[in-house]
Order: sequence, then structure tokens, then C-alpha cells
Amino acid sequence: MALLEFNTIATGVLASDLMLKKSPIAMLRCGTIHPGRFLILVGGSVASTQEAYAVGLQLGEAEHCLSDSVFLGDVHPYLHDAVLGARQDLEGDALAVVETNSSPALLAAVDAAVKSTPVMLAEVRLGDDLGGHALALMCGDLSDVETALDICSDRAGDQLLARTLLPRLEPDLRLLLDQGTHFSLCPVLEPAGAEYPEEIACSWDA
Repeated sequence: MALLEFNTIATGVLASDLMLKKSPIAMLRCGTIHPGRFLILVGGSVASTQEAYAVGLQLGEAEHCLSDSVFLGDVHPYLHDAVLGARQDLEGDALAVVETNSSPALLAAVDAAVKSTPVMLAEVRLGDDLGGHALALMCGDLSDVETALDICSDRAGDQLLARTLLPRLEPDLRLLLDQGTHFSLCPVLEPAGAEYPEEIACSWDA
């Protein structure tokens, strides 16, 4: 699997065309993300993916518009599935949240973490609705999650934007995060004892 992030959309579209023409790869995802960037995610055999990746790199460097890239010759299955939209319910007591400035940096960091620790990769988001940032949630036993978080930090380097560790994830928050991290899709949660006026809760029916 390989992921390239371009600063200009026009060059990203051209790179997609050239990469597909160069070798027999699968175009897993491509398109625009904020703020005005273009992501290309391809997969296939190691040789064909590497060949297409080289073409994309060459164009991006020649046009001075490649913001970041990563080639994963043996991508972890958790990461492969998560990048394509699969989600897992949070397991274990601890949760790690990793946020990077670029999507390729996140893939490189998370791939290294899940290959080195027995954490579960619950969610990965690349660019969309994140202002160009990328986000991953990893869960499991505290010691494993701490190690995974350190690996992500080291691997992401100066592309790391933020990292947080929740040693004992609050049960109600766990239920919400199991639905994903999109604000618009988050269900209303009223825990027992929540001081939320009934007249406000029912105002939609007024």
C-alpha cells in the first residue's frame, strides 16, 4: 500500500493517471481533502505498488507539490482495513488518540505501532473533515497502548500534531466513540443524573 499527498489538486489528478498507466495497481481511494490537497491511496503487489509510487513521487518532486508520502511494503491487515473504512469497537481499558499533520505520516506511525504491539486499531481517518489532519484511535491494555503511542510519536516525528492517553476510558464516552469520531454522527447521550432540562430536550417537537 502507498499513500501520496499533493499540495495541488491538478497535480494529484495527473499523478493518479500516470500511476494507473504505469503498473497494475488498485486505486483504493483518491480525491480532495482539506485544505486544497489531493490524496492517492493505491495497493497491489509490492513490485507494482512500488513502481507506481515511484512515478507519483517523481511527478510530485518535479512540480514541488508533494507534501508527504509513504510506501508500506507489508501493510498490517488492521491498518489496511481501517484505512478502507472498517471500524472496531473499543476494547481494553486504555485508549490512545494520535493526530498528525499529514495522512502519510499517520499511516507510517500506526503501521509501526500495530506491528510492534497487540493493540486494536479502532478507527483511522485521513484528511476528510479534519482540515488536512489525520487521526487514529488505538485501544487495549494500558502498557500496550502506552508503547504504541510512543512508537507513533517516534515514527511521526515533526508531523505529530497531538497525542493523548486515556488510561481508564469513561464507559459512556466509550459508547459514543464506538460510533465513530464524526461530530455530526454522534448520538445524544444523557447519562443517569445528567442535568439537561426536559423542555430543551423536547424543543424539537414544539
